[in-house]
Amino acid sequence: MQPFIEYLVRNLVDTPESVDIRCLQTESRVFVEVRVATSDVGKVIGRKGVIINAIRVIAETVCARFGCKVNVELME
Repeated sequence: MQPFIEYLVRNLVDTPESVDIRCLQTESRVFVEVRVATSDVGKVIGRKGVIINAIRVIAETVCARFGCKVNVELME
């Protein structure tokens, strides 16, 4: 899950080297923390949260195939 979300986010931002993705997995849930440069936060969120919500939907769809749930959070 981590490489996939990292690929998506790195292609959205201007400074891909500042992208940091951390995953914490429990028995039935995966927590994903996305950290980007301050100047790129708006690009990841998108207008009215459209981009981050799309990333969450994609991650939920992928995890549903494996029988787990996922939380994707953008950390500042």
